[in-house]
Amino acid sequence: MTNDGRSFIEKSSQMGQSSTLPSGFESRTNAADFSGGDRTIPAISIKVFYERSETAQIVKTAASDRRMKQASLECIAGGLSTAIEYLSANITPNLLIIESNLPSNEMLTQIDILAQYCDSDVEIMVIGAVNDIVLYRELMARGVSEYLVPPLQPLQLLRAISKLFSNPETPFLGRSIATIGAKGGVGSSTIAHNLAWAIAENIKLNTTLMDLDLSFGTTALDFNRDGPQSVADALLAPERADQAIIARLLTPATERLSLFTAPATVSQEFDISPEAFDTVIQAVRNTVSHLVLDLPHSWNSWVKDSLVSADEVILVCQPDLASLRNGKNLIDRLKSERPNDSAPHLVMNMVGIPKRPEVPLKDFATAIGVQPTLVIPYDPTVFGTATNNGQMISEYQPESKSALLMDELAGLMTGKTAQTEKKSFLQKLLRR
Repeated sequence: MTNDGRSFIEKSSQMGQSSTLPSGFESRTNAADFSGGDRTIPAISIKVFYERSETAQIVKTAASDRRMKQASLECIAGGLSTAIEYLSANITPNLLIIESNLPSNEMLTQIDILAQYCDSDVEIMVIGAVNDIVLYRELMARGVSEYLVPPLQPLQLLRAISKLFSNPETPFLGRSIATIGAKGGVGSSTIAHNLAWAIAENIKLNTTLMDLDLSFGTTALDFNRDGPQSVADALLAPERADQAIIARLLTPATERLSLFTAPATVSQEFDISPEAFDTVIQAVRNTVSHLVLDLPHSWNSWVKDSLVSADEVILVCQPDLASLRNGKNLIDRLKSERPNDSAPHLVMNMVGIPKRPEVPLKDFATAIGVQPTLVIPYDPTVFGTATNNGQMISEYQPESKSALLMDELAGLMTGKTAQTEKKSFLQKLLRR
């Protein structure tokens, strides 16, 4: 299938357009990439023409990534000449990734030939050998979508692909942070709730907390906000979960923090598909810069999918054998299904309970295979009083060690530093 190649030039005129970031959403360019969450790449066809075995391995690693579950990818040995030969006899895929170590002039000549065999809506990504700004500009002028130079990492390639196929109406996706306990009663919900508060109020980023423990969730109690609707209303009708519906169902906690509370009832049994959970979670991520998922201590398809697809995972444990066994199982499973993501963040909670035998933290970390990101000491007075007041610990006692540790965790999740303000005793009373 051929055309006159003008699509490359037409596409190049659209380069360089910028978009406005949502409120509370700051763009960054550091290695951790906190500019937004990672999208699932849509159901596109990708053909990769590679010259080096190292590139083929990187592409194959990327192809098995969680973000590529909907896309189809085929690797073909050979560079530009092979791509030209292939396209002269086959239909054009949605994305062509072509590696070429040719000198600049030869590469541009071959690109011009390639253009004669491409459909108008194809995206082209070139992997070259030299970091040459002149070559880059020449490729962009011909409508090439992206130019990458080794060494490459699978995640870098995945994000470059995702950027090419992002929805222009929703160019940014909020970062999702999933929290789960290694066993019941370890304080996973408490960590999730205080983390969401710290991101919203101390980091100053718009945040939504989604309580997905439909039968026993405590978000409404902990924040003293009992809205008339809950997350179940969205999950039972996911096809209607657009921004307007989401906004109506959310319960505001502060100017920057909104809550998707759980119905917290056993009078209704919920039979909700994993696809419904995914649809609603993605819909909420389109509306806010950070989404904290409070997951129940259970194991089923939608819990697994929510953990695997999250940008960050926080595993909450106590220093005991049950947490160690269950936590290791979870970490090993997530590492295998998220090979290009950071390991789950281990939070050791309620450490130092008097007279309770505990696994030493050093031994716990060695056995589970992850060093603790945070160690929160047992502090029943601060946490208990805050809960009874319907407050977060940063509201009740912002100078406490536990509150400062939650700010540290929020900073790690967002790449920013907390901006806490000391409150007078009268202000604390008025917030109750």
